[in-house]
Amino acid sequence: MRVKEAILDEITSGRLGPKSRVIQDQIAKDLGVSRQPVQQALHILRSQGVVRDAPGRGLEVVPLDLDYVQNVYDLRAVIEGLAGRQAALRRSEQAVRKGKEIIDKGKDAVRRSAYREMVACDMEFHNWIYALAGNPLISATMDTHWTTVQRVMGEVLHSDEKPRNIWNQHEKIVEAIADGDADKAEEVTKEHIILSAGYMIERLRLTQSGTDINSDAS
Repeated sequence: MRVKEAILDEITSGRLGPKSRVIQDQIAKDLGVSRQPVQQALHILRSQGVVRDAPGRGLEVVPLDLDYVQNVYDLRAVIEGLAGRQAALRRSEQAVRKGKEIIDKGKDAVRRSAYREMVACDMEFHNWIYALAGNPLISATMDTHWTTVQRVMGEVLHSDEKPRNIWNQHEKIVEAIADGDADKAEEVTKEHIILSAGYMIERLRLTQSGTDINSDAS
């Protein structure tokens, strides 16, 4: 998993952009490992649609498909809405304190424009909700889609001069969970995912069209 995450980090950071060649020997050398774990990691990433056969031979990074991204976020809205509801029903003071700690870390990462930490904190926040919900199927289902979400966040963050602060939305989710308001928790969680989808997909569309996403026209 360490090798897979290292390759994925190269992709989400933009160091390996869409259609970039993925050189197994170079990755193995950079990570100080043999070719076997690299091959295994690339096999997993290929099955997840992150890399594909390149013209000629070898592999390349698959560009993000916006229709697929929209489908992922549509699914997230439903599943994470459920997670928010169940988390509110099973709230605990200790768990809520953890949520607030993650929010503080996320805000600090935004202030410092620490992109890798921003993505990590966002993942930690949503995984906190999954765990608090107490339904292991939620985490298992979402695990299959977080690779795409990481790519989306990484690509948008590294092309946006002023990273968007999503942590005020996260605060609303924590407040609803802390209050034990299941309806509100589901509502604000779904709203957060839907808003994120609109923002991310529009940014990706502008990036793929070659438009400056930081211009007034955006």
